[in-house]
Amino acid sequence: MRELNAIWLFLAVVLTSCVWDYSGGPEDHLVLDDSEYPYANVPRLIIETENFQQIRDRETKIPARLQIYGERGPETDVLNLTVKGRGNSSFTGMPKWSIKLKFEKKQSLLGMPKDKEWALIANSADKTLLKNFFTYKLADWLGDEYSPRCKFVELYLNRQYMGVFLLTETVKVSKNRVDLPDGEFNYLLELGSTQRSGETHIITKRGTNFNVIYPKEPTDSSLNVVRNRLIGWEYNLYHGKFQEDEALEDWLDIRDYLRYYWIQELSKNFDGAFRRSIYITWERYKPFKLGPVWDFDVAYGNWDEDTLQHPFGWYTRTSDWNKQLFENATLNQQAKQYWNEHRDFFGTLPDSISKYSQSLKSATKNEFKRWPVLENTENWTYKEAYHSYDEAIDSLNSWIIQRIDWIDNHLLK
Repeated sequence: MRELNAIWLFLAVVLTSCVWDYSGGPEDHLVLDDSEYPYANVPRLIIETENFQQIRDRETKIPARLQIYGERGPETDVLNLTVKGRGNSSFTGMPKWSIKLKFEKKQSLLGMPKDKEWALIANSADKTLLKNFFTYKLADWLGDEYSPRCKFVELYLNRQYMGVFLLTETVKVSKNRVDLPDGEFNYLLELGSTQRSGETHIITKRGTNFNVIYPKEPTDSSLNVVRNRLIGWEYNLYHGKFQEDEALEDWLDIRDYLRYYWIQELSKNFDGAFRRSIYITWERYKPFKLGPVWDFDVAYGNWDEDTLQHPFGWYTRTSDWNKQLFENATLNQQAKQYWNEHRDFFGTLPDSISKYSQSLKSATKNEFKRWPVLENTENWTYKEAYHSYDEAIDSLNSWIIQRIDWIDNHLLK
């Protein structure tokens, strides 16, 4: 009897070892072998490309199939899509890179609203894996009209475990994302984007480069209108007109700007100093709005400039448009007021980060088994070595606490 029980126990272990293989055939499910990287309380996202092609660049769209697994097996049908690489320096200079997803039909993924376009963000530069996630949450908590929704997943690509990714909504105009009214003169722009073939760009007289995200095929007349508006904005900004006769609120949504500014300033985000990933919306006869926020994996001290690594000193307010705006005494006072009104809320961030890190902790064991980088400082994005994931979280929280204290002590100076 003891031998028989041992045999049944062995069979039970084999049959429940999460090597999922259903008799319905390859069209009904994708194969998942998670015997080396077991379920860790995070959905598994399974992708197989056509003929198991590798993703080599950001231009080639590769046909693929996708399925989401829970703890017990598949939780969605097999979905058809294309995949390609995404990102700039993150794609070419980091060991773990992000992926752009585009489905044949609009899909709701993990409870998020339906759309065809999504991104799998690798967060390779961020050893906490949380900076993008909680910053998007922060923007939402502060009342932003739209902040990208996102969920953590573990990715298997062509039957290879790739680690923990952030399944994220991409920034685009739609009812459930950046909700702009239909119209020839309503625009979503990205400041500082690298120019690529097939894109429409606006360049001002000062050389500021904007990629036109929306509309997809703008008319020459509407491009001239928005370009002239941007030229007028920069002219007034750099010639002190907002201290004289021009009303700043006619050009810029002040409340929206203050929320956006403080998120960038608090995080000392390198890109946030008007370098790239700066989104701007404009509706004709209305002020410019900044946002949504995007791309914070190298923020919160994770950059190779001394001024960015430590949590002290103004950064975002000394850059480009911000530097000019803070010459306006009224805006300066409004910025102080906004910080004071939300100071207690900013102070709760470390508790939120600790909470989120605990929900992700099991998955990080798989992540850092696949990518053993915690103690690595050789890649240009790895600025600190940590003995554990908890130490990385403690370091981030310490940086934020010191940053908040510094702002408190210098806001009136």
